[in-house]
Amino acid sequence: MSLTAQHLLLHKAGRRLLDVPHLHLPTGQVHALLGPNGAGKSTLLASLAGLERSTAAQVQLHGRALTEWDTLALARQRALLPQDNAVPFDFNVRDIVRMGRYPHSAHPHPQESTLLDWCLDQAGALHLADRRYELLSGGEKARVQLARVLAQVHAHPDNERPRWLLLDEPTAALDLAHQHSVMRMLRQLASQGLGVVVVLHDINLAGAYADQVLVMNDGRIETSGDCEEVLQPQLIQRIWGVVCQRLTVPEARRGWLAFS
Repeated sequence: MSLTAQHLLLHKAGRRLLDVPHLHLPTGQVHALLGPNGAGKSTLLASLAGLERSTAAQVQLHGRALTEWDTLALARQRALLPQDNAVPFDFNVRDIVRMGRYPHSAHPHPQESTLLDWCLDQAGALHLADRRYELLSGGEKARVQLARVLAQVHAHPDNERPRWLLLDEPTAALDLAHQHSVMRMLRQLASQGLGVVVVLHDINLAGAYADQVLVMNDGRIETSGDCEEVLQPQLIQRIWGVVCQRLTVPEARRGWLAFS
């Protein structure tokens, strides 16, 4: 099962935002979208989620165009975590996470009563369950919103189709320990068959946890593939304008990039 796109073109106000002739993302992997500011990463993620009406017919989830999916059925198969998660009312944390279960209200999970706490625990936010959302720090809010989308894609056992998590900079507001905790969790979910697409700015974080990276620039995918093959100093200097060198780190799964 996969998430694919064909002839994905998007222009607004005379400016090209996306030009992706072909994209094929298999489930069971972490796919990291990298690139400088304005490269098109968030726009591509929104298009893959079906938020861009003009491109929804060019994106296929499990072989069906997003325009052919019922809204609730689509919400049960994929969840999007955007950068901005404004909450206009004063909810507590558990209520925020419970919102993710709405698409499943007609067919609840056998462990529905404990599912919210499980999602909060996975996101490192269980201790916040009874707190008011508006009083949380930025990093705490980010972990609560992550728990919400985890709740959304936690399917009923009868639904065997792989699900997708689409996350836009989920680690941006997190401290170092929580950044790695979140990425380890995403790797674990991918190993269980979930598809993950994550926008990141930290190249080393992507290199440590992603199965493949897709480097974007000016609305195009410049290159994609295995992290160590793609994330070479020459490419990074060309795309980001930053000089770096690859280091070998003992006991690390992959090498590390040192920037200067």
